Amino acid sequence: MPAVPEGFAGTYRQQQARYTEARPGWQPVHTVYVPADRFSPRTVAEWGERALSLLKAHLAGPDEVAEVFGVPSGLAAVVHEMLLRKLSTEPVEDLRVDFEDGYGVRPGPVEDGHVRQAVEAVAAMHAAGALPRRWGPRVKSFADGDPDRSVRTLRGFVTGVVERAGELPGGFTVTFPKVLMEAYLGQFAGVLAELEAELGVRLRFEMQVEAPQTLPFLRGELNESLGGRLAAAHFGVFDYTAALGLPPHEQRLDHPACDHARHVMQTAFAGTGVELSDGSLAASPASDRAGDVHGLWRRHAELVRHSLRHGFYQGWDMHPSHLVSRFATVYAFHLARYDSYRERVLAWEERRSAGGGVMDEPATIRTLAAALRRADMALP
Repeated sequence: MPAVPEGFAGTYRQQQARYTEARPGWQPVHTVYVPADRFSPRTVAEWGERALSLLKAHLAGPDEVAEVFGVPSGLAAVVHEMLLRKLSTEPVEDLRVDFEDGYGVRPGPVEDGHVRQAVEAVAAMHAAGALPRRWGPRVKSFADGDPDRSVRTLRGFVTGVVERAGELPGGFTVTFPKVLMEAYLGQFAGVLAELEAELGVRLRFEMQVEAPQTLPFLRGELNESLGGRLAAAHFGVFDYTAALGLPPHEQRLDHPACDHARHVMQTAFAGTGVELSDGSLAASPASDRAGDVHGLWRRHAELVRHSLRHGFYQGWDMHPSHLVSRFATVYAFHLARYDSYRERVLAWEERRSAGGGVMDEPATIRTLAAALRRADMALP
């Protein structure tokens, strides 16, 4: 009988640690970015109110849902009801208080003041039970050449929330943008480790993939090297397409160059538990007229569907109108095949044919089951 190869046990343990193949847990369908100087305890409620008013004004019922979003008529009533319920109860699943591009460069004392303002808002939302399930800041990039500013904002935000709220509420994550050098990731993880030791909390972060220079150092063991602190990788469409030299009118999420970047991200992090998120649409309705609002919703829905088809189940929303098209498209996507997926899984479990001549492989059944779990967690 052949001997076990030397070193196998260690390699297998490494595989088990790196590629967890865990069942998908809850992941927000979007992240809302709000500039820090505009963030208040009312921000989430205001976004929900604005989105709901647009829905009621321009999607009077299922017929409009079917026409604007291309939802099958049999699903339109369900999607419309889900939209009303979602926007009334949880309009924002993931919130970032933005101290980077959406905020700009301010004098140090001014940014410090906005950090304190954001801390007060977070504490008030936490006390009222209004803090989204995911939340946190986006700090400035080390690539800007001023890591002190980034660290000062992060430290002030986290320590301030702990002091004011008495704890670091669950769901916290920090977004680290423009990672042009791999070493920045280790340096930022070191900052988090210091804060962890100081405050007795566990901190994780999201990296943004916003430059072609970032793709070569994405790999499966990256999270291991960062002490397991890498929670997610988010794609940044506008910096990425600008860095490639694409013309302005081609800076869009469904450009083939963006597909390539997302596929590299998927390849690097498959099986590792690192979540993936797509980017944003930098547009809002030109007016409150139905034609302008419907046009924005149609375009945003196209991009959300493109992301979903490519296996990116989360994206950025930059305007309250985006909430309507985001949730409508996500719900329609999951509902459209839910029953057929469930029937195929049940058929496999019962060792019978699902019909239609389909011969499912075990890997396909795992994918179908994962899709059903993801739908159950995404639908309200």
